[in-house]
Amino acid sequence: MAIIKAFAAIRPRSDIANRIAALPYDVYNTEEAREIIKNEPLSFLKIDRSETQFEPSLNVNPYSSEVYEKAHDTLWNMIAMGEFISDEIPCYYVYQLIMDGRKQTGIVACSAVVDYENGIIKKHENTLKEKELDRISHIDTCNAQTGPIFLTYPSNDAINKIINDEKKKDPIYDFISIDNIRHTVWKIDDIQGIIAIYEAFLEIKNTYIADGHHRAASAVHVSRERKKANPRHTGREDYNYFLSVLFPDDELMIMDYNRVVRDLNGLTEKEFLDKITHCFKIEETREEIIKPDLKGIIGMYLGNKWYKLSVNDSIKSNDPIEKLDVSILQNHLLEPILGISDPKTDNRIDFIGGIRGLGELERRVKTGMKVAFAMYPTSIKELFAVADAGLLMPPKSTWFEPKLRSGLFIHKI
Repeated sequence: MAIIKAFAAIRPRSDIANRIAALPYDVYNTEEAREIIKNEPLSFLKIDRSETQFEPSLNVNPYSSEVYEKAHDTLWNMIAMGEFISDEIPCYYVYQLIMDGRKQTGIVACSAVVDYENGIIKKHENTLKEKELDRISHIDTCNAQTGPIFLTYPSNDAINKIINDEKKKDPIYDFISIDNIRHTVWKIDDIQGIIAIYEAFLEIKNTYIADGHHRAASAVHVSRERKKANPRHTGREDYNYFLSVLFPDDELMIMDYNRVVRDLNGLTEKEFLDKITHCFKIEETREEIIKPDLKGIIGMYLGNKWYKLSVNDSIKSNDPIEKLDVSILQNHLLEPILGISDPKTDNRIDFIGGIRGLGELERRVKTGMKVAFAMYPTSIKELFAVADAGLLMPPKSTWFEPKLRSGLFIHKI
C-alpha cells in the first residue's frame, strides 16, 4: 500500500518555467553549471549548485555553510519577487515528458518517509555518505525539497485512466527544453480527482526508486532529525514526506551505462585478450562499432578496434545480481583481470551514460583511457527483481532518460 500525498507546490510562473527548469544538480560539475547560469540567469542550477553564485577566484568550498545559505536566500528571494508562485491548496500534478516521440507520464506527489523506512518504497543502489551530506544540508538549509525523486511502479489501469482523463484538460506548463524534451504539466486540484489518485495508489503494493537514491536518503535523514527535534510531532508534518514523480514501469526507458578504464593493469593487449577468453567468446570486428542488442553481449573498444564479447554459459547465473551484465563484467573481468575491486572509489574507471553515444567511448580511449566497454541496458524487470530480493545493484547500473527537471516543483518542509 503506497501512500502518496497531495501538496501545495511552490512552482515557477508559467511564462518563465522553461527558463527556470534545469537538469538535476549532479548532471553537471561546477564549471558546466556556471556556464549554463551565465547563459540563463534564471536557471534553477543557481540554487541547486549555489557555489556558482560566488566568484571562482574565491575558491569557495561547495559544501560550506555559506553555499547552502546562498541557496536558501536565492530560492526565497525568487519566491518573494514573484518568479515562483505557491498553489493555495494541496494538489497532485501530472508531468509528461516526450523524448524522440516517446512519452512517459507520471504523478507528482509527496511520498511517505514511513514507506521508505518499512520497505514499501524499494531501493536498488547503495548511497555514498558524502553525497548524502550535501543534499541533507541543502534540504535542511533551504527548508525545502527542490529535486524530485524518480519512482516507478507496476503499471495500473485505474491510474492510467485518471492520468489520461486529466491530460484532456488545459496544461499549466507546456514547453520544449534546450535538449529537445517536451515538458507538459497538468494540475489536479478537484477533490474527486485527488481522492481517486490517493485511493488508486493504496492498491499499489510497492514503488521503486528508479533515480534519486541520494536525494531520497537525504530527505529521510532530515525528516528523522526534525521529528526528534519536534516535541509535538504528529506524523502529519510536511517533513514526513518527500517530493517524488511516480511513473508506470511500462513507459520507462533504461539506457546503457558504459565503462572506460585507464590501463590494462600491467598487461599487454595480447595478455589481456588471452585472459578474457576464460569467460568470454571474443570476435574482432575492427572498425565496426559494437552496440549490444542482446543480454550477454558486451562491446569492447581496445587498440582502435571493436570486439564483440559473448558471455560464456559457464559463468551465467540465475541470481538477481549475478545475472546482470554489469555484474558479469565486474566480477569476471574488471576485478580479477584489471584489478578494479571497488568501482565506486577506483579512479582508474569512469562511467558514461548511454545518452552520450558509443562514439564517446572511442573518444575517451583515444584521449587517455585504454579500454571501453559498451553494455546492454539493465531492464526494469531486472531492477524490480533485485529490489524485491532486498539486494543492491553494482554502481552505475541504470541510466534513465529523459531526466526530470528540478525547479518545476518545490515542496516546502
